[in-house]
Amino acid sequence: MRILVMHGPNLDMLGKREPEVYGHETINSINQRILEAADAAGVEAECFQSNDEGTLVSRLWQAVGTCDGVIFNPAAYTHTSVALHDAIKGCGLPCVEVHLSNTHRREAFRHVSLTAGACIGQIMGFGATGYLLALQGLVDYLKGGRA
Repeated sequence: MRILVMHGPNLDMLGKREPEVYGHETINSINQRILEAADAAGVEAECFQSNDEGTLVSRLWQAVGTCDGVIFNPAAYTHTSVALHDAIKGCGLPCVEVHLSNTHRREAFRHVSLTAGACIGQIMGFGATGYLLALQGLVDYLKGGRA
């Protein structure tokens, strides 16, 4: 089983950018935690980050036939990208949306996710642990567990 983990715009700046919101952990540290948890679960994970919407869309389509599911933090594109919604829905891969912060406790424009409706689930507000929760849920889903 192979899982693609995608990080959207500005997440390459984790640990430096607004630590009061996103914490002090870097994307490299988060990726390492994800890879270790995937290994422990007996699955392969690939982590990918881009600040470019088109690159994220393309990566989703490239995952078809090579990955079994996706964990995705679309970051700011969550609230603006019909293209990512369509790519998630169209590629046919089960996807879990992740956010480090609880977007409903933030600015009003962050309360709406255009991408969540194309996903099998959404996890937010638990920092980097949200990725691990998404991994556990997605693996269970792919193995035929409840979703």
